[in-house]
Amino acid sequence: MLEAIVILMLTHSDRGWMYKRKEDGYLCETYKESVEHFLDVAFSNEAIVDKNCIKCPCSKCKNLPYKTRDDVKLHLQQYGFIPNYTIWWAHGETTTVHHEVQSPNPMEDDDFDGCSRMVMDAVGSADEMNLDADEPLWEGCQKISKLQAASELLNWKSDFNISEAAYNHVLMMIKRMLPPSEKLVGNFYETKKILKKIRLPDKKIHACKNHCMLYYGNDSNLTHCRVCGHDRYKSDRLSLVPCLVMRYLPIAPRLERLYATKNTAKQMTWHFDHRTEPGFMSHPRDGQAWKHFDSMHPEFACDPRNIRLELCTDGFSPNNSNSSPYSSWPVFLSIYNLLPWMCLKEVYVQLSMIIPGKKSSGQNLDVFLRPLIDELKMLYNDGVAVYDASRRENFNMRAMLLWTVSDFPAYAMLSGWSTHGKLACPYCMDKLGSFTLKHGGKATWFDCHGT
Repeated sequence: MLEAIVILMLTHSDRGWMYKRKEDGYLCETYKESVEHFLDVAFSNEAIVDKNCIKCPCSKCKNLPYKTRDDVKLHLQQYGFIPNYTIWWAHGETTTVHHEVQSPNPMEDDDFDGCSRMVMDAVGSADEMNLDADEPLWEGCQKISKLQAASELLNWKSDFNISEAAYNHVLMMIKRMLPPSEKLVGNFYETKKILKKIRLPDKKIHACKNHCMLYYGNDSNLTHCRVCGHDRYKSDRLSLVPCLVMRYLPIAPRLERLYATKNTAKQMTWHFDHRTEPGFMSHPRDGQAWKHFDSMHPEFACDPRNIRLELCTDGFSPNNSNSSPYSSWPVFLSIYNLLPWMCLKEVYVQLSMIIPGKKSSGQNLDVFLRPLIDELKMLYNDGVAVYDASRRENFNMRAMLLWTVSDFPAYAMLSGWSTHGKLACPYCMDKLGSFTLKHGGKATWFDCHGT
């Protein structure tokens, strides 16, 4: 039966029913039945179905956003088909005319990448956000959408440290230069509002002023530090201002975004798809640490989409002033699944947390790393369900921390091994052979390292 329907519907010579939606003011029964047949044909073609969604060919969506069967059916009954769509080129119909028919909007993304993929990944099929992602900046615009313009403007403001007043003033000038049909955001508030739904999550976690503990997990409701007894909040109890706040950015949603676009998802398995000649090293996967881990954990290594991470942290003074020292500690994660020249690119280095100052956390660094460690354990043991846009399938993404990269003082804070004194070397430990200078009283390792 389905084959007969497909043969019938693919003969596009007589599709007048597509534009005879109503009869005497009511929805035509023939139109309703034909829409059901169209949906049967479209959803039977796996090549165009993505997350149980297809492109909506209604006159409002114009084959841009992906929607579920029920949403497409509702839109077609409400708005009808886009004009001149008698050849269903966006829904798997192959014909010689297919190459002559152009998308009604050149911003269409055949691979479902870009803003459409980002919106679908963040908020599902929310109509308002999908329309912003696909709506041209002005009528006839072929290069940029309303959502893209808002995101690029906000990125420009951040990169060049533009004040809010200057940002709003520039927007007013740009809006006067655009055609009357422009849909550009009007100010900073509107920019944040339109991008709010696709914003990645972040958490504010209160901490003890003396770096003893985090008010996190089972301790989230405490009002005093259970180690030193210090108040959680400042003296003004009415405002409940915490003494110290750490900003944590969960890494799982950020890693999931890497598989949300087709091109990046392909690059995430580069370490497996490309091999180096024996005796050469062009990627960390050629090193002994990577190979040893794969041999010890074959169930993790069997899926090349599982992620290997490297952690790096160090203190810096954001004010760049010696008169008022302040030391913050950003914690970064690098992704070593990618190509060697992409691993350390800024866009692929994940900022996971910012440990606040003004003093260094010292040996209490592990206190602040607790949320990250908990999430890393979850990602390794359980993983998260992720959609791979390259292979068009769901899989269970796992991740593990393979290395830490830091200078020697930060290494001591991360590992808990003191890098001072006679046992300073974390590899040689008590076999170092260090000795104390007779007159200076200092430990030295001259000509004895590794003995």
